[in-house]
Amino acid sequence: MSWEAEIAELRRREELARRLGGPDKVKRQHDGGKLTVRERIARLLDAGSFHEVGAIAGRAEYDAQGKLLDFRPSNFVCGRGRIDGRPVVVGGDDFTVRGGAADASIWQKQVISEQMANELRLPIVRLIDGTGGGGSVKSLELDGHTYVPANPAWDWVVANLGTVPVVALALGSVAGLGAARAVTAHYSLMVREISQLFVAGPPVVARIDKPVSKDELGGTEIHARSGAVDDVVESEDAAFAATRRFLSYLPPSVHELPPRGDRSDDPNRKEQALIRVVPRDRRKVYKMRDILAATLDRGSFLEIGRQYGRSAITGLARLDGWPVAVLASDPYHYGGGWTAEASHKITRFVDLAETFHLPVVHFVDIPGFVIGVAAEKAATIRHGARALAAIYQASVPWCSILVRKAFGVAGAAHQNHARLHYRYAWPSGDWGSLPLEGGIEAAYRAELEAAADPTARLAEIEQRLNRVRSPFRTAEAFLVEEIIDPQDTRPLLCEFANLAAPLRKPGKASFQMRP
Repeated sequence: MSWEAEIAELRRREELARRLGGPDKVKRQHDGGKLTVRERIARLLDAGSFHEVGAIAGRAEYDAQGKLLDFRPSNFVCGRGRIDGRPVVVGGDDFTVRGGAADASIWQKQVISEQMANELRLPIVRLIDGTGGGGSVKSLELDGHTYVPANPAWDWVVANLGTVPVVALALGSVAGLGAARAVTAHYSLMVREISQLFVAGPPVVARIDKPVSKDELGGTEIHARSGAVDDVVESEDAAFAATRRFLSYLPPSVHELPPRGDRSDDPNRKEQALIRVVPRDRRKVYKMRDILAATLDRGSFLEIGRQYGRSAITGLARLDGWPVAVLASDPYHYGGGWTAEASHKITRFVDLAETFHLPVVHFVDIPGFVIGVAAEKAATIRHGARALAAIYQASVPWCSILVRKAFGVAGAAHQNHARLHYRYAWPSGDWGSLPLEGGIEAAYRAELEAAADPTARLAEIEQRLNRVRSPFRTAEAFLVEEIIDPQDTRPLLCEFANLAAPLRKPGKASFQMRP
């Protein structure tokens, strides 16, 4: 009267599923420098925490008496687990079974993983390898018909961008639907030497263009700079570590608030080097990341998208333990000027902060939009206006540090001017509608042309205007609220983080992050 026989059959099928595509295919995966999907899940999650859903879904073969002869599992493994003790959903492609192609998949497993994350309000990590359940020409012959395309789970994929943290790891040659799943995330990673990303692979491209290798078509160097993914790491273990770190700054869903982290760094710490970091010569650059290191909680800055839109720095950090979104200028690239790429990067990052209730700290050195023929061809003003709209739409607490330049429309985007001006200016601040160096000749053309010595007159005008451009003159008119000693930046930012913490409101934002 017991069910022991059925339980034994269940265990047998589970064991067959754990074979993946078989020893030969597993060896091929390892020979390519890649882990299997089950090894990836084990390394990503807390030990022993994985609870699999749909383990015995797949394709079975039976004899005439209905006895199971063989079993090939579906090439998608999913379930729940924990990362640093916090529940998450994970779904991974099994490249050892038909290269992750559609003719070996059970698409409902992708659907349930995304739906599970959404309805249980849990972060989801996608481990993508191959087409990610996308199309395979072979499936046409097996099915005996074609079909009008539809992307499984895409309604949940889109909904999750506004509901739960989504991390996507491209862990092989990822194409088609797999590539779309990789980039439709809050944080996406590729692994150097084993990852490629493309709409269609080299064999397809060769039919319409020219033969290319996988790396030439969609290698890590291409996509770190294209902005298709956020970061490139050196190993799969590094990708798992980056995933754990990224999720540590975010709440499980938009219905909760980001948790406070370690508070071992003194909020009143002052770095003397800050008073010397910005050169007096406005033509010289400096390292903005040194400023971030000196003012944010030690070791807490996680930069996102370093190789793309490089005049803007974006990342997550902590201030007195509170998670914050950090936006900063990098004067080493276009002097910190906003390009079309930087504008797109900023838009997406502000969307992330708004979605997950992260206060924003903005370290400002913006000379304006990058100008010239190339900038106009890139529609810089349209992308820049979109970034400006995102900043004005944002409702999260916002604090700006005016480190140096803030000029023109882009400079005005250091914050929404209609909100409380929670900002601090350094004595190195320099602002206006446009830099003096770029406008004196036009504004004083008649005077310069009439002068006996135009060079001397130009120097005289510059000296006169330089007295007016002093940030103290702006403060006298209360057009900037506070000029501070740069050494006081960290204590003031920590005060901001503590004031902002109770202002954060859980729930869905009025707009969500777009891919």
